[in-house]
Amino acid sequence: MTFDEKYFDIGRLDRLSYRDTCVHHLDPRAKVIATMLFLITVISFPKYEVVALAPFFLFPVLLMTLGEIPVRFIVKKVIAVSPFAIFIGIFNPFLDIRPVAVILGVPISGGWLSFLSIILKFALTVSAALLLIATTSFPGVCHALRRLGFPALFVSQLLFLYRYLFVLMEEAMRIIRAREMRSFGSRGTGVKVFVRLIGILFLRAVDRAERIYYAMLSRGFQGDIPDLKRSRIAFRDLGFMAMTIAFLAVFRFFPITERIGRVAQELFR
Repeated sequence: MTFDEKYFDIGRLDRLSYRDTCVHHLDPRAKVIATMLFLITVISFPKYEVVALAPFFLFPVLLMTLGEIPVRFIVKKVIAVSPFAIFIGIFNPFLDIRPVAVILGVPISGGWLSFLSIILKFALTVSAALLLIATTSFPGVCHALRRLGFPALFVSQLLFLYRYLFVLMEEAMRIIRAREMRSFGSRGTGVKVFVRLIGILFLRAVDRAERIYYAMLSRGFQGDIPDLKRSRIAFRDLGFMAMTIAFLAVFRFFPITERIGRVAQELFR
């Protein structure tokens, strides 16, 4: 994949947010609240819980299906950042060797269960966050946070962080194209050239960010970014939140997976 393709791949989440589906038409505040409740519920499970997390995959699967979001795209994004979760839990099997379960006569240590629990929680939370952006857009999520009462400074910082990511990528694209046009063969590919390019990229990004900031001040920016598109929470939004809360409460506070497992054991005996 070339640098240009990577650049346009970053903004694909926002492009997916312009689709015309029932999930996209929901109020951003309803989707933000539902996603927050989903994240809190998933994280609240104990470290040895693995089977109880399986039903929660229904939430991202339904969002991807109803929102017409490519499954392969979301899976690739989750896999791309999965090394962070793997690094966090990779040492658990060596530190927690006490057997806590027996599967098919094989004792399973608590370290392996906690490691698998970390991976599942990571996949659920990251996929839910990506789907929130893919069905709402990052600016839409920020404006929803602002209308929910989050501080204006916090929301503005999030918007600037996301916006200047593209500014940085655009400057990097210009520098790389300029280097490719002025180099021949293996020239211009050493470590010294790379370090110089990083310095030039930093200076250009800072200079362009200052120009953008002064342009915003000249247009009346006072620390808060207003939302030009105002929406109201309708009955469908309340229904979506109610169904999400019911789904989370049922699979969090009732041992449904344990009962299904017991029934399966009785059937296979």
